[in-house]
Amino acid sequence: MAISALGIGLTGLQANMKALGVEAHNTANMATSHFAPQAASFNEARPAGTGVTLSIAARDAAAAADVGGAPSGTDPAAAFASSLTNSLVYKAGFDLSAKLIQAADERLGTIIDIRA
Repeated sequence: MAISALGIGLTGLQANMKALGVEAHNTANMATSHFAPQAASFNEARPAGTGVTLSIAARDAAAAADVGGAPSGTDPAAAFASSLTNSLVYKAGFDLSAKLIQAADERLGTIIDIRA
């Protein structure tokens, strides 16, 4: 069980790291004319786990729902606020995944000590 928790934590770290990269890209380019922001979409990867998909479809769906990604309107303050909020959410997910890995590592160490 501890080994599978390590894998879950690792995929969470990778997914949130990629999503943070998307928001960094959006923030760095929000003042560029005709820039279309990307949106991170968390999807279950096969056989299991979490992955991040970056696609035009995800961006369009986020724009239709008016969530995620920087809005494509003319309000740069709203675009920055949206990007900053998403970054904070992805950072919290990254931190949670790191704590999961730490807890799984401690459990695995305990199991190994008991059996040795």
